[in-house]
Amino acid sequence: MQPLRDHWFNINRRQILKGAAAGGLGFLGSTALSQLLASEQSAAPTTAARHGPGLPGLPHFAPKAKRVIYLYQEGAPSQIDTFDHKPNLKAMFDKELPASVRGNQRLTGMTSGQARLPIAPSNFSFTKHPNRQDGLWVSDLLKHTGQMAGEMCVVKSMMTEQINHGPGVTFMQTGHQIPGRPSIGAWLSYGLGSVNADLPSFIVMISQGRGQMQALFSHLWGAGFLPGEHQGVQFRAASDPVLFLHDPPGVRREDRRQVLDMIADINRRQAEINGDSEVLARIAQYEMAYRMQTSVPELTDFRNESETTLELYGPAVRKPGTFAYNCLMARRMAERGVRFIQLYHRGWDHHGSVTRDLPLQCQDVDQAQAALLADLRQRGLLDDTMVIWGGEFGRTVYCQGNLTRTQYGRDHHPRCFTMWLAGGGIKPGITYGETDEFSYNIASNPVTAHDLHATMLHCLGIDHERFTYKYQGLDFKLTSVEPSRVVKELLA
Repeated sequence: MQPLRDHWFNINRRQILKGAAAGGLGFLGSTALSQLLASEQSAAPTTAARHGPGLPGLPHFAPKAKRVIYLYQEGAPSQIDTFDHKPNLKAMFDKELPASVRGNQRLTGMTSGQARLPIAPSNFSFTKHPNRQDGLWVSDLLKHTGQMAGEMCVVKSMMTEQINHGPGVTFMQTGHQIPGRPSIGAWLSYGLGSVNADLPSFIVMISQGRGQMQALFSHLWGAGFLPGEHQGVQFRAASDPVLFLHDPPGVRREDRRQVLDMIADINRRQAEINGDSEVLARIAQYEMAYRMQTSVPELTDFRNESETTLELYGPAVRKPGTFAYNCLMARRMAERGVRFIQLYHRGWDHHGSVTRDLPLQCQDVDQAQAALLADLRQRGLLDDTMVIWGGEFGRTVYCQGNLTRTQYGRDHHPRCFTMWLAGGGIKPGITYGETDEFSYNIASNPVTAHDLHATMLHCLGIDHERFTYKYQGLDFKLTSVEPSRVVKELLA
């Protein structure tokens, strides 16, 4: 009985109208169904279009970027210790953060009970690197990254309303703090399609950091209410990034092809019966898995990479699962037309010891992310590849826990944080926005997550206001209903 119950509970309006058209409702049911099918066909690409140009009418205008590499630093890097240089704080060591600066901003439960909020200046030295303005101050923990200042657009005035990791990461990745919405990569896969029929248009890779790590959930790269075939495909941190790349002993590739054809035929018949578009998505996923048996081994074979290139990314590039390995993989995916490449690096949640853990995190990412920019540039890929770097929020200027000259921790701070972008229609070698002397409030040019998303879509040739998907009677979009804008000052 249970499978039958599940079947009936999963019936949607499309199936009901289809049944009505064949039954008692006659003309009314068939008319409603035809209108529904017409609206669905105009709103969504077919399964075959999944590996084509995407939605009719997209892009809305000529794009500057063809693909995105998002270097997501999960856990929230401290802006004060990386890019938002505040040398005057040295003289304020251990002084109380002025009430006028804090205002009525929220504190987390981790510091709301502290008797004091003592100012903790950064313990790390900074170097000024040349860019197209008056230079970019970067922590010496990120020396390689600083050398790419001429390519980077550093936004110091990012802000969000989310103060905890779960909703914070979800908001940055889906435009909404509650799980269930499509991720950025799913939106792009749905709207723009794929250039390479043998690789997914949206690929996710995760590397483990060396600080406190928050959980990552698959809804961060999920398709939400979009067709399921647009969800991100997670590659494993192993020599075989995808399971079952090789046929079992005794099974020929021709045999597997025959089995897939039989399953696809059964699924198509089932889709005709119940009208469930997810059955068609399953067919597309099976076909992609079959093609990946050939494309993924070629993608992960670094033997054609020169020693110069491997050395550029650093010694960890040869170890699957490291951030360096994933960065080189990202460049190889970009070359092959993967639309959205998401690299998560965990471990930036530095509540206890910034002085101990932050150098380790920076050591993991510094050389590799700088190498990625340099490698994309020398191959002519950076002009149409947008690279984004950042986390879900920033870190407080005051210390969480005990403060000493050599030891401090920082709590969550959503009011201001730093991200950087490069390539793909972004103006190189600039900084945008400023924070106050405490890196606690934005002094000029605030940028929200939705502003960032709108700007990213613009570079990809998409008007964020017109890029919608009808679900449960509403027109949803990545930038939601809150006011958002394309930050034109960031555009090349």
